[in-house]
Amino acid sequence: MCGNNMSVPLLSEAVTVPGTEKETAVVIFLHGLGDTGHGWADAMTSIRLPYIKYICPHAPRIPVTLNMKMNMPSWFDLIGLSPESPEDEAGIKKAAENIKAIIDHEVKNGIPSSRIILGGFSQGGALSLYTALTSQQQLAAVVGLSCWLPLHKTFPQAASGSGNKGTPILQCHGEMDPMIPVQFGAMTAEKLKTIVSPQNVTFRTYPGLIPRRRGRVKKILSNILNLDCNT
Repeated sequence: MCGNNMSVPLLSEAVTVPGTEKETAVVIFLHGLGDTGHGWADAMTSIRLPYIKYICPHAPRIPVTLNMKMNMPSWFDLIGLSPESPEDEAGIKKAAENIKAIIDHEVKNGIPSSRIILGGFSQGGALSLYTALTSQQQLAAVVGLSCWLPLHKTFPQAASGSGNKGTPILQCHGEMDPMIPVQFGAMTAEKLKTIVSPQNVTFRTYPGLIPRRRGRVKKILSNILNLDCNT
């Protein structure tokens, strides 16, 4: 084993749920706006498989334009929540590089990138999609819960060097989401199909689900991630 968590800024403070056996796979899960990795780490603990390490990093605290410039945990600045809103391009790209650094660190420590799942909720799911589509490391899968694709107008060109054009992508969206309407999720799924192999994009909706109520979302996440990564 090699590598030092202190050399990867997000890893030095991330909540990590270790495997109880030899770790042969990793799940990296990114929280939403204003949250931390702690709540999702609790969810991972309740569904964990013995050979998987779960990493739930914390976003840095920054002023968020959408919330009157209040300082809060946020992967990048948010100006608006419509598909045509201006976007924090520099912040999105910087955040993606920080997540890629976690992936690279795990690969250096002996976990093949093809045994790493990247996922997230809301803003974290958005960052997961962008990171995967601009990463040269081929991942096992990508999971986005109630999210969108940042900088969508830069694709498919932005994914020209991606190692994940054949990687399975699962999107799940609550039909009652008041923040990110399910229609935005559907538009994202259609956009993804123009970037990666269409058959690898799965979009699931959940009637009556308000995803900000984490309890039911955790149950859905359990069903998604409770898979046999030995296959």
